[in-house]
Amino acid sequence: MNDLAALLIIDVQKAFQDPSWGNRNNPQAEANMLRILDLCRQKEWQIIHVRHRSAHQASRFYVHHEGFEPQKGFEALPEEKVIEKEVNSAFIGTDLQNYLDTRQIKKVVIIGLTTPHCVSTTTRMSGNLGYQTYLVDDATAAFDLMDHRGQLIDAEQIHQITLATLHDEFATILSTDAFINTIQ
Repeated sequence: MNDLAALLIIDVQKAFQDPSWGNRNNPQAEANMLRILDLCRQKEWQIIHVRHRSAHQASRFYVHHEGFEPQKGFEALPEEKVIEKEVNSAFIGTDLQNYLDTRQIKKVVIIGLTTPHCVSTTTRMSGNLGYQTYLVDDATAAFDLMDHRGQLIDAEQIHQITLATLHDEFATILSTDAFINTIQ
């Protein structure tokens, strides 16, 4: 990967530390994200922090609640781009595409929370918009979900199925170690 690449860190916010979300897979996801963030900063990549912003006071992501704030270690540096979105895709209602295109960035690496929601939606759009997209599988995570029939689906199963639907069609899926080995 060359210097015309960007790291998108999606929704690594305090809201996802709330125990009300329930069971989650990949307890090491944030540690892997921090490894990737540190290396990308060393390599002087474009770093883009994406935050989910809700206008609804009851939301964990309400802009005036602590949950809106980034998790410890994921605060943006002054030279890093911060995007606030109100929907699942970081491309909708933001200047993300223009930001990438203006800088002639062709490769996008995605990490963050959660795999089946904002990570998946942003990954799909990134691929559809023609960016060479990479998703780091152990630098994202999912929570258990209830399906439309009221059956609980395990977080790991949600995570793996989501990755399978993205791989090769919208993105290349790789591990933190494989990513780090690629850019060192």
